[in-house]
Parts: sequence; structure tokens; C-alpha cells
Amino acid sequence: MARRLEGKVALVTGAGSGIGRASAVRFAAEGAQVAVVDLKGAEEVAAAIDAAGGEALALTTDVADEEAVAAMAEVAVDRFGRVDVLMNNAGILEDFLPAADTPTEVWRRVLGVNLDAQFFTSRALLPQMVERGDGAIINVASTAGLNGGNGGATYTTSKHAVIGFTRQLCFDYARLGIRCNVICPGAVETGMTKEIFASPDAAVMAAVESAPIGRWAQPEELANAALFLASDEASFVNGAVYVVDGGFDSK
Repeated sequence: MARRLEGKVALVTGAGSGIGRASAVRFAAEGAQVAVVDLKGAEEVAAAIDAAGGEALALTTDVADEEAVAAMAEVAVDRFGRVDVLMNNAGILEDFLPAADTPTEVWRRVLGVNLDAQFFTSRALLPQMVERGDGAIINVASTAGLNGGNGGATYTTSKHAVIGFTRQLCFDYARLGIRCNVICPGAVETGMTKEIFASPDAAVMAAVESAPIGRWAQPEELANAALFLASDEASFVNGAVYVVDGGFDSK
């Protein structure tokens, strides 16, 4: 059976851990060459992919830095010749702060990583996709991008903006052969959320366990959704918001 990303090149941000790591590893297992991008952990993930018989390139990059992203994209394209699949996954949390309690530096850093980075990376890689008339962009948002209450003021704003950005990308580039979709995870057990889920706070645990499925997700379950959107199986899926939250948002 043919592997689903055979012959493709993928670039995944925030791939040093969590959803990004699981997606990079899954993409490689399905035949893609993978550029692994993160501030920490990229070398380890790339080495694991190589050891499993895949091909990966580690790119240690602050994706909120416009110049660093431009340089990173150039290195990836020089190495692999192109990027077919871009997964904008890098993201950070804040401490569920309401607007009046949010320092300016927190607002700017969270928006920088969660939103600006998706713009910088997409802008850097879109031209070579447009030139070929083919490509897939997968942006990772959150159920916090669908309503209030699943994050603080800054995080919620950033994730709403990611959905809007993705829809506009679809509008602008669909006729040029580029598919742009967004994944909205619910509660996922990652390095970023591990401390939250380990909290003895009953309200936190009640929120996580209130999804009809009764548990939080594992990163590999989000990687499955990303793989579908990256593959040719999703050839007519464009501008979609894929909610992967165990049914939480259906309540």
C-alpha cells in the first residue's frame, strides 16, 4: 500500500514536542521528508525520524521572528527543493488572564507566536507553492478560537484570529491550487498542558473531563487529523475548521 505522503516535503513548526512532534513523525512515516522547526527539541525529533528510516532537517527557529522565519524557509527549500505541506503548529499559552490583568509583553509574545508566526511562515512559503500550483497549509488553532472561556484574553484572541487568517488564505489561494484548513484541538496532553492537567484544581479537571468522550486527547490523535488534511485524500477539503475535541464543543 502506498504511503500517503510519498514524495512530499512537509514543514512543521512547534515540532519539538506535542502535536507538532507527533505530526512530524507521522508525516515521515507516511513518506514525507520533514523540516522540523522549533526553539527546542528539533534536533532530537529529526534524529528520531532519521533513525526510523525517514529524512528530516532540524531548524532551530523562533517563529515569532520575521527575519528568522524567512531564513528558515529558505534553508528548507534549498535542502528539499520545495515545501508541499506547511503545518503551522507552534503555540504558547498564557495563564488564563483576563484583559485587565494582561501585561503588554504577554499580549505581544502570545500573539507573536500564535498568530504572527503563522503569517510569517505562510508568507515565506506561499510563493513556491503558487509557482507549482499545489500545496497544503494546516493551521492549528484551538476550541478557544470558537468561543470564550477556553483560554485567557490573549490566547483566545490569537486562536480566533488563526481561524480568520486560514479562511482568508483559502479565499485568496484556493484557485491557485493551495488548500488551507485549520484544526481546533480541545484538551490535549502535551508538554505545554501537562502542568495544567496535573493540577489538583477540581474545576480544571471537570472542564477537561466534561467532553462527552470523557478524557483528553493524545498528540497522535491530532496528528491523524493533520495527516488527512495534508494528504491527497483531502483534495476537496478547503477552508474547513476541523474540531478535534472529543465532542466538547457539541455540548
